[in-house]
Amino acid sequence: MIMRVLRRIFAGLILAAIVVGTVVLLKSGHYDVLQTNGVVAERQRQLLIFTLLLSAVVVGPVFFMLGLFAWKYRASRKPSKKARYTPEWASNRTLETIWWGIPIAIISVLAVVTWVTSHELDPYKAIASSREPLEVQVVALEWKWLFIYPDLGIATLNQLPVEVNRPILFSLTADAPMSAFWIPTLGSQIYTMNGMSSQLNLMATNTGDFMGYTTNINGRGYADMKFVTHSMTKEAFAAWVKQAKNTDAIMDEAAYLKLTTPTTNDGEKVYRLTDSNLYNTAVMKYMKATEQKPQDDHTKTDVDHTMNTMEGM
Repeated sequence: MIMRVLRRIFAGLILAAIVVGTVVLLKSGHYDVLQTNGVVAERQRQLLIFTLLLSAVVVGPVFFMLGLFAWKYRASRKPSKKARYTPEWASNRTLETIWWGIPIAIISVLAVVTWVTSHELDPYKAIASSREPLEVQVVALEWKWLFIYPDLGIATLNQLPVEVNRPILFSLTADAPMSAFWIPTLGSQIYTMNGMSSQLNLMATNTGDFMGYTTNINGRGYADMKFVTHSMTKEAFAAWVKQAKNTDAIMDEAAYLKLTTPTTNDGEKVYRLTDSNLYNTAVMKYMKATEQKPQDDHTKTDVDHTMNTMEGM
């Protein structure tokens, strides 16, 4: 009797500790995916919550029945004369309909939602707005982020100043091992690869500083490959642009080549852009290598054939 009471007390303490720990964690933590500051991220948050609630329709009853059956059919329970004895029982159409019908219905709903949201949240899809998008070219380096504003004649390192409530059109590539560009509070993650230019459309709905990351492990500096998105008002952004255009640091081919050296913790920097073709150069750098490879292989084959012919002579 005493042991049974102690078990119940111990189980209650464990449950209380889990509940208190969860509450403290949720209260003290900052979860960018749930605390959104962009139109795309907000739509993704709604989709996440909807999916979790829909999944709970299946998971919830399963855990409830697990506890119910464990209690009802416990070994210490005394046999009841009221219990039904059906040794010939084989099936139950009602139960079969429930445990097949509900999952099928949920999967069907998820299929429709997946189809709709896959097109709605397409990273290449422009965000509806009366304002012209801010064009930003992104180059993932080792282990830093270079942002180029071709229309403004500005480049930045590890910082992304943007204007609130204005769409942003990102063009993304990599001049380093494959990375993944992600600003959790603004929305979608997208990969950056050598010789490939991807697109992403986002828009900040609040001002503030939001962290950005690479979510793809790309070497020893992976954990330090971060940047800060500075979302500003229209007036503050215009003032920043004016100040950035007067900076002494210049971003040209020579400065870019220095940035391609693998380094970490480079800090935030601002440059005047003097070479507007840097992004295309970074993309075509690997495209040219790909185009030349078959020719190099062909040349190697010709040399090998010539050597074999000479040996045969």
